[in-house]
Amino acid sequence: MIEMIDVWKTYPNGTHALRGITVRIKKGEFVYVVGPSGAGKSTFIKLMYREERPTKGQIFVNGINLEALRERRIPYLRRHIGVVFQDFKLLPKLTVRENVAFAMEVVEAPRRQIRQRVKEVLELVKLSHKADVYPDELSGGEQQRVAIARALVNRPSVLLADEPTGNLDPETSWGIMQLLEEINNHGTTVVMATHNREIVNTMRKRVIAIENGEIVRDEQRGEYGYET
Repeated sequence: MIEMIDVWKTYPNGTHALRGITVRIKKGEFVYVVGPSGAGKSTFIKLMYREERPTKGQIFVNGINLEALRERRIPYLRRHIGVVFQDFKLLPKLTVRENVAFAMEVVEAPRRQIRQRVKEVLELVKLSHKADVYPDELSGGEQQRVAIARALVNRPSVLLADEPTGNLDPETSWGIMQLLEEINNHGTTVVMATHNREIVNTMRKRVIAIENGEIVRDEQRGEYGYET
């Protein structure tokens, strides 16, 4: 599903974010990406959906060579990749329903299909009753559920999550994690960067640890392994 081969990323200021990363993530896996702040976790995630490009190396997602991908094909790639951020990135002047529908509108899906699919994903994230409210009327956990619904609405094969529980209280964080696990159980590959030791140690999925831009640990049913 995802493969990186000898991937390096150096930013213009000289920061070496990733150094010689080689990794393969299979279809249907749930993978935590852990490590200290500044280790390269967010860069690792951004490379998978072409938000950043590697300085050197090859990246394949769903069989697509990202370096060979033309700019006009990037929206096609992102139809198959859902992305969830720590700060939600919802559009404040759109309702919950409109925020989720927007992701389908930009790929010009038929209106009838949009209505049906938005209804389905709002039911999945248990927010059907909040479809017509605005983001600032929601709790943090509810806003993150909307963000997840938006990420799922185009039926992506991969869901990337960069610190999705970082701004949430512990109880709300567990609700989000149960939702991500349910999504994964339906076959979606999930890759999640996190600092949350308790979640990683309790849920025991594959753990990829990055330090100074290098993978130092890659364990099935791994643990967080860092002080928080």
